[in-house]
Parts: sequence; C-alpha cells; structure tokens
Amino acid sequence: MATNMALKRARKAQRRKQVVAQKRRADTLEASLPARLLRAAQAPIQHCFLTESVFDIGMGTLILARGVTPHHIALSSFLIDVFCLGIKDVMFESVESEVFEMYMDATDAGSPMVSVDPSYARKLLRDLAAWSQSIGFAPHRDFAAVERMFGDVSADASDAVFRFGHDGKPVYIPGPTDTAPLIQRRIAQLRKVLGDDGFETAA
Repeated sequence: MATNMALKRARKAQRRKQVVAQKRRADTLEASLPARLLRAAQAPIQHCFLTESVFDIGMGTLILARGVTPHHIALSSFLIDVFCLGIKDVMFESVESEVFEMYMDATDAGSPMVSVDPSYARKLLRDLAAWSQSIGFAPHRDFAAVERMFGDVSADASDAVFRFGHDGKPVYIPGPTDTAPLIQRRIAQLRKVLGDDGFETAA
C-alpha cells in the first residue's frame, strides 16, 4: 500500500515537472526574437526611414517602426554597407516614443534620414543581401529574423533598381573596429571571388 502511494506521488511529481518544463519552454518561445517579431509585424507601420546619402557614402541605416499607437514602438534597424559588406548589423527593440525620438535624432545627426516606402526598403535589403552574398559576405545572422518585421509588405511592389558597389566595383572600407586580421581576410575573400582588379579598398 505504502509502495503504491509512493509510486502515485512520484508519478504526480513527474507530471508536475513536465507541466512546468512545458510552460517554461512556451514562455521562452514567447519571449524569443521570432515570436516578438511576429507580434510586432501585425501592428501598423509608423515610420520607414533611410539614410539619404547612403548610395554616395556607402554606409547608412534603414529603420522600420511599427506600433498600434505612436507611443509604444517596435523598432527594427539595419546597418547597411551598399559598397561591399551588405547587411552589417541589425537591431530589434520595443521602445517608448521618447526613446525612439532620441534614437532618430542621434541617427539623423550623423547623416540625415528620409522617409521611404516600405516596399522600396524591403527590396533594398533583399537585393543588397543577395548581392553581398554573391561576393562572399553573408548578411548579419539575425537579418532573416528581423527582416520579418516587414510582415506582408511586398518587395515586388517596388520597381526600384539598385546598383551596389561604386563605379561598378565593390569597395571595401574598413570600419573603426575592424581588426587587421579581419581586414586581411575580407580583402583575401574579395580577391578570391573578383581577382586583383575586380574591387577596390580603402584599407
């Protein structure tokens, strides 16, 4: 009898553990980046901005913000290099409107931003990712996840044609945090794909 009771208690404890583990997994999934982006992508688009001079200076930021109201914003940001490296960095955060305005002011101060159509923005990101990948530079590891913020926005709705690189060639401009070994690896990658004369570098 005591053995049966002990077995029942053990089974009950085991079931409780399984329920707790399942709930924990569900909570983790709910808090995961893809789940948060899926929810954010259902809210109306509030803003879509791009660095105005991105095709002149090579580097820029693309921002897409969604929210049910203007007061609480789901913010996605893409740091892009249209001369060579493609999608260098991505960010996704939920912020209050004041924080969003501060972020926009700081970004705009570096280089003025202009409002662009979301379909143009999505096409730019997709075409740039494909181009940079063709010369050996994959987009940031979170790009595919954060790009889902565009939701049902169709890149095909834009007929924009983009020319990447500068004067027909990729130009590698090392960033301030690029180490010497990283710079050498990237130049070697360009040389392997394009040959000595197929690219330029400011390194």
